[in-house]
Amino acid sequence: MWLNRLILTNYKNYEWEEFNFDPIINCFTGLNGMGKTNLLDAIYYLSMTKSYLSTHDSLVSKFNKDYFRLEGHYSRLEQQEKIVAKIQPNKSKVFEVNLNPLNKLSDHIGFLPVVFIAPDDISIIMEGSELRRKFLDNTLAQTNTTYLTHLLHYNRVLHQRNAYLKQFTNEKSSDSVLLDIYDEQLEKPATYIHKARTEFLKQFNPVFNEIYQKISNEKETVGLEYQSKLDSDSILNLLILNKKRDLFLQRTTIGIHKDDLLFTMEENPLKKYASQGQRKTFLLAIKLAQFTYLKNNLGINPILLLDDIFDKLDPFRVQSLINHLITNFKGQIFISDTHNHRIPDMLRDMGVSHLHREIIDGKWKK
Repeated sequence: MWLNRLILTNYKNYEWEEFNFDPIINCFTGLNGMGKTNLLDAIYYLSMTKSYLSTHDSLVSKFNKDYFRLEGHYSRLEQQEKIVAKIQPNKSKVFEVNLNPLNKLSDHIGFLPVVFIAPDDISIIMEGSELRRKFLDNTLAQTNTTYLTHLLHYNRVLHQRNAYLKQFTNEKSSDSVLLDIYDEQLEKPATYIHKARTEFLKQFNPVFNEIYQKISNEKETVGLEYQSKLDSDSILNLLILNKKRDLFLQRTTIGIHKDDLLFTMEENPLKKYASQGQRKTFLLAIKLAQFTYLKNNLGINPILLLDDIFDKLDPFRVQSLINHLITNFKGQIFISDTHNHRIPDMLRDMGVSHLHREIIDGKWKK
């Protein structure tokens, strides 16, 4: 699968721009703030129906504009697909596939698989569990529509349960019957999600370890361990046991929304014992393993978006990583870099087909 053409209207710092792409490697260079990351984010948006970098669509529209539009033309499984996104923040979001509006945005997830690697992704390692769950959900949602359905249902009921808990200051003033109903509604999706995440890690860990060893040239042992209270008890029992605590804190304190991934190196917590370089390598291995997992489960090569990931890497490591990507990841790759000639020169020396354009103030230099 690859993206042939992209048209952006009022997307971040792009007023209107049309791009035509190479099916193998596309490299965009320029100073920070010119729009390289925004271009990659627009590609992600067409796959996932939301921005990778902004939490709300109002932060995506160009300043002083009340709408934005994206149009992508893809080659997918020997078919041509036209995807159009029309968004008015706080009003409506419309996605069309070959001129046919989608009834549910969730139906689109996984149709155009994508992996985004950005500098701020290091927070997956260094910060809270929410970001690691987001990685799990992003991967599984693209390969399993049932998982996404259960996740959306779980989050909806969880929101209702938390809103209900905020109404009471003690157990006596609460309606235990209604709480029981919420708990029962959480049981099925929580059980499914827990099982799916457990099975995912069994498949994912060997792939991740193999990629880490290849790109690091190191001998240390790394791993990902799924941590969930549901490993030892059912969600219903856990909710009953934590009922008083939930009422006191006015939020649901137990469930799959509290699960985590423990990243380890030599069986020690990664963020405490790994060097900065080891953490960055660990992150790259996770995302490249995500690419392989999506490809193996969907039968389609995802689009790989690499946003300024070569910063502070020495030329040898950059060359090694580029070689690994070209050799092992047979999909369309988009690379942004602040160095105008570093990646294009390497690709030219390797005889690899690629497109190189410089981005200046939301325009590409032809």
